[in-house]
Amino acid sequence: MQLQKPKGTQDILPADSAKWQYVEAVARDTFKKYHYGEIRTPIFEHYEVISRSVGDTTDIVTKEMYDFYDKGERHITLRPEGTAPVVRSYVENKLFAPEVQKPVKMYYMGPMFRYERPQAGRLREFHQIGVECFGSKNPATDVETIAMAYQLFSALGVKDVTLHLNSLGNTASRAAYRQALIDYLTPMRDSLSKDSQRRLEENPLRVLDSKEEEDQAAVAHAPSILDYLDEESQAHFAAVCEMLEGLAISYVIDTNMVRGLDYYNHTIFEFMAKVGKSELTICAGGRYDGLVDYFGGPKTAGFGFGLGLERLLLILDKQGTELPVEENLDVYIAVLGKKANGKALELVQALRRQGFSAERDYLGRKIKAQFKSADSFRAAAVITLGETEVETGQITIKNNATRKEVRASFEDLVTDFAAIFEKVLS
Repeated sequence: MQLQKPKGTQDILPADSAKWQYVEAVARDTFKKYHYGEIRTPIFEHYEVISRSVGDTTDIVTKEMYDFYDKGERHITLRPEGTAPVVRSYVENKLFAPEVQKPVKMYYMGPMFRYERPQAGRLREFHQIGVECFGSKNPATDVETIAMAYQLFSALGVKDVTLHLNSLGNTASRAAYRQALIDYLTPMRDSLSKDSQRRLEENPLRVLDSKEEEDQAAVAHAPSILDYLDEESQAHFAAVCEMLEGLAISYVIDTNMVRGLDYYNHTIFEFMAKVGKSELTICAGGRYDGLVDYFGGPKTAGFGFGLGLERLLLILDKQGTELPVEENLDVYIAVLGKKANGKALELVQALRRQGFSAERDYLGRKIKAQFKSADSFRAAAVITLGETEVETGQITIKNNATRKEVRASFEDLVTDFAAIFEKVLS
């Protein structure tokens, strides 16, 4: 039996990996402009890190977590999302200490794991880029973080992006709205889906973002959370909207958007990208001012977002955006005869040490096949190295596009190839 990758995973081959690296590099560069530093947390965490923060009643915890007991009988889970591990690290490493400059801004990149039905752009092992900002209640932090995501999409060339915005208010506002929603939905409980009947008892706000037709019909005329915001929550949300307008970032207020995680309060948002006739979520996040103290740290404001790399790359592909991935080779060395083998190795290594990308033939093929490889690799220059070149120490470097040739000594190539390469390409 031929072994295959597990269901819901993928092999990212070199041609695709180059696109991943490009997107990651643009993200790193964008985050650096906003003074974010990278954090790397373990791929597995104690089960409670996720269950306590994400919420015991969420689909992530009840249905999707890859959890197990290790050999020490510790309850472990593969991380299904990035925020909870970063908050755990923030508290454990005492980044809330007075001597640490605030706000603390961190980003992460890496694999996450959820057991769900695999589909395009959503796998069981998926990769997430996310940011977390700790220590600022200022609504300007909400807007700055949203603007950073917007700048990232602009830099990558994502088209037709719309910002969807809502507020969950503070704890008191959310509690008042929760009761209003229960009062509204309870009379129509039997018409809801089985999942939403359960959510009505455990987390009624989750009924709002159900994708089931019967649930969408039920919540079509549900009360709006914006009507239940107290004065503080209204002021925060109004400031966010005003600052977004000041940055010329347009938005749509979506009162049915609640996000799937229990820890959010005040501002929540999603960026949607148009692909054909549909809209796909490309990035989502919000404010979570109660999560740090939930992990045993001091009360600390937090704001962040996460985006799926697979989904982002899928959207770029569907929108026809060509990423400027560098795939060209500087030099290809065609090797003729066994006596040239050692010299070819010395030469290709010398070129690489000088900062050039170089490849050579190892298979002893005929010259025509080697030249085909040079074309396939899109090599800018080709060097043919045979017994004659080894004996005379004189080598021809050819421009692979114009066929222009330059003669040089082996020693010159080994010590100063840059000048020769410039002549070949000029």
